[in-house]
Amino acid sequence: MYASFDRLPIRVRLAGVTTLLTFAILCVFALAIGSLTVHRIRADFNREVLDTANQLPSQIHISIDPLRITSLEDFASKADHAEIRIFAAGGGLVAQEPADAPSLGAPSLQQHTVNGYRVVSRIAPVYLTETGQPIGSAVIQYGRQVAATEETCHRVELFLVLGVLAGSLLALAAGMAIARRAMAPIATLTSTAAEIARTRDPSRGMPQQQADDEVAELARTLESMLRELDAARAETESTLARQRQFVADASHELRTPLTSVLANLELLADSLRGDQGEAARSALRSSQRMRRLVADLLLLARSDAARVAPHEPCDLAQIVVEATAELGPVSGEHEISLDIGRAGSILVIGARDELHRMVINLLENALRHTPPGTAIRVWTGTGDDGKARLVVEDDGPGVPPELAPTLFERFVRGAGDRGGSFGLGLAIVQAVAASHGGDVTLETVAPHGARFVVRLPACSDLDHDRQDHRAALQAVVD
Repeated sequence: MYASFDRLPIRVRLAGVTTLLTFAILCVFALAIGSLTVHRIRADFNREVLDTANQLPSQIHISIDPLRITSLEDFASKADHAEIRIFAAGGGLVAQEPADAPSLGAPSLQQHTVNGYRVVSRIAPVYLTETGQPIGSAVIQYGRQVAATEETCHRVELFLVLGVLAGSLLALAAGMAIARRAMAPIATLTSTAAEIARTRDPSRGMPQQQADDEVAELARTLESMLRELDAARAETESTLARQRQFVADASHELRTPLTSVLANLELLADSLRGDQGEAARSALRSSQRMRRLVADLLLLARSDAARVAPHEPCDLAQIVVEATAELGPVSGEHEISLDIGRAGSILVIGARDELHRMVINLLENALRHTPPGTAIRVWTGTGDDGKARLVVEDDGPGVPPELAPTLFERFVRGAGDRGGSFGLGLAIVQAVAASHGGDVTLETVAPHGARFVVRLPACSDLDHDRQDHRAALQAVVD
């Protein structure tokens, strides 16, 4: 129960508690006031009946010989729903008003209720008609209906119940209004925090409250937290910027000595024989891998530092043809095919070298992670969204499900890589696609295989010489 209550909004809980307290207070008030009022109404009614009965012996004159009785109609008013009966000393009924009134039972000096009447009896003298001397006594029985009084009591109780319900509903409405008013500053803080989360701009300030209360303290705390987060972000960005700058500068500076080392190692590998020549060729292979690593790090560092290479109109189909032709001699037993029907001229705005590297990395990834004899298909085209598409797919074993979420992260390598790469190829593909305003996704090919789809903004409105590459494609296929 408490858990369900705690899941309700604060304003609902405040209004609910306020309503329950008001309902409890009104119930106690209604019980007290209702009991006192109903008791007072019934007591007044009983007192009126008793007073009237006490006055009747002096107001009603009874004489005999002959029998004469004061008219009872003035005392038994139909408006008061009263009834009067007169009994002789022997118990016989002498007169009654009204004539069709129900029986009130045997006379009794004590008040009691009979057939819906409050009844009381009193003894009245009986006089001799000629002399006026008292010669005996009679019993005057007076009764009055309690229905009207009970109806009044019920009406009072109904009014009190309705008053309790109406007061509770008003308390609920007022509680909701007050709670909404009280929660308005918190709602403002929440909307401001949501806007800051959407824009990721902690430099924006939180609205300050006029009253020095808990909400104002919360606003000051959030303001202080945002200032600290802004300072921490600025410090982190500064550190990352220095690291990116360092990696970019270091990678750039390493290219010159690596070029010199590679030139000398190539010379030594060609001139030395035996063990010395093998050592020189091994060092040459390691240096070539180091050069590729430095080139990869330099490209990623430039991407992280937002250093954009000069962009110009490029034919994506021609870049694919050149990259495929470059890897054709080292593809081994793999079958690389180009869809000539789809490989028309596709213009994009970008850096030609980076796009070439992106295609090379996708093809090398397919060659490295599929067994010999695997078919690799490459094509370019335009999607329904108007973007240029580069698709590289294979019918190999596919990407393991546990590796797919981190496939485009840096230094991530598959189990069968065996040190053949640095785990930067697909990270570079993603960085190049992002720097050109596009993206790259991995799709599963049923029943097995992998498909990498690169989407780039097309440049179909530029005036460019579109060449037909069918002959070049056919040469690559052959």
